[in-house]
Amino acid sequence: MNTGKGDISGWLVRRASWHLWAVLALVLGGAVVRTARVTSDGGMDNAIVVRAARTWLAGGSPYDDPHFLYLPSAVLAAAPQALLPVSVLRGLVPVAVSGCLVLGWGCALRLYGVPPRSRFAVLGLTALAAGFAPFGHLVQLANWTATAALALPLALLLAGRGRWTAAGVVLGAAVALKPLLAPVALLLVFARRPRALAALTLVPAVTSVGSALLLPDPLGFVTRTLPFLLRGDDGFVRLYEASPAAVLPRLGVPEAVAQGVALLLCAAGVGCAYLRWRRGGPEPLRLAETAAGLMLSAFLVSRPSYDHYLLVVVPLLLAGLPYAGSAARTPWFWLSLAPQLPGLALPYPEPSQRRAFRDALTLLALAVTVARHNARPGPLRAPDPSAAGRVDPGAGRLSPGGDPAF
Repeated sequence: MNTGKGDISGWLVRRASWHLWAVLALVLGGAVVRTARVTSDGGMDNAIVVRAARTWLAGGSPYDDPHFLYLPSAVLAAAPQALLPVSVLRGLVPVAVSGCLVLGWGCALRLYGVPPRSRFAVLGLTALAAGFAPFGHLVQLANWTATAALALPLALLLAGRGRWTAAGVVLGAAVALKPLLAPVALLLVFARRPRALAALTLVPAVTSVGSALLLPDPLGFVTRTLPFLLRGDDGFVRLYEASPAAVLPRLGVPEAVAQGVALLLCAAGVGCAYLRWRRGGPEPLRLAETAAGLMLSAFLVSRPSYDHYLLVVVPLLLAGLPYAGSAARTPWFWLSLAPQLPGLALPYPEPSQRRAFRDALTLLALAVTVARHNARPGPLRAPDPSAAGRVDPGAGRLSPGGDPAF
């Protein structure tokens, strides 16, 4: 790590003053307090899961609610919340969501070896909370995407230290709560880690089957939720879906063509992610950029796909900014995030019904940026499983070099 006085990286990795911490506390605290004031149950999306758990405790089927899109294991995970008063959830839930995002940022920093008390750690999280609109949306909605935003960097941190099976368990637990991180299974395939892949598969399978047996409608997820997800015909949900498969039909493109375009983009992104893994390089960048490429590819084709899904990949990429050659050092990374600036007014997608067009622009631009970065020419080499956890002192050093724009 370069901590010299003559470069921006050296300044960023030094310890932050209490003034910066105070600003961060004000930004995060303001988001939590505002959510507690404007919501009656701590967040609309979390309330859906809690309501499903209350329905189950009352003897009903959680899948009677078509907007409950989670595996059966999520019902049991939400049961403790169902026993708490709503007044408690109003304050507790936004704190928990913010805590997941903060811890996820901390794990991403640890992955890259950035000091958690550094100026970059504080300024980066402040920028995400105050300057990236999906952060505030996620806190206000209290969507369980927050668990994935914590689990992915934690799993990559474990993998970077050679603890692949533990990483698979973390990913499996996250999938059991919300299947968002399922595409990361391909990373374990690329890395030839069968034990980690088995853990990722078995944890949600066992917990979901066990939980389903406790429900009055054990096959509800298969018979009700999966058809709903495949059809994607909910008028309210469609207004906020950001994937090309959902947005292009709203612009007059035939649905079959839109789905074909989305599938082609997804396949290209997965191929670029594989090239990034084959290229090697510093392990933190290799893990993070491959995983980000896979997740963004999935977001392009998944139904639904919302703006707050970006919180799974953007902090992970942003934390690599001090690394020379990272995706966050390309100007296109920052340009792709520009539509999500809270104060930016775009005439056409300004109404809430058109918000998805702004989100789709960000998703597509970021996916193309990461795919292009992942596919750039470089020395290709086959993955060496025995090399996990070894650090190349030269390749892994934080450096102020890199792309000319930064």
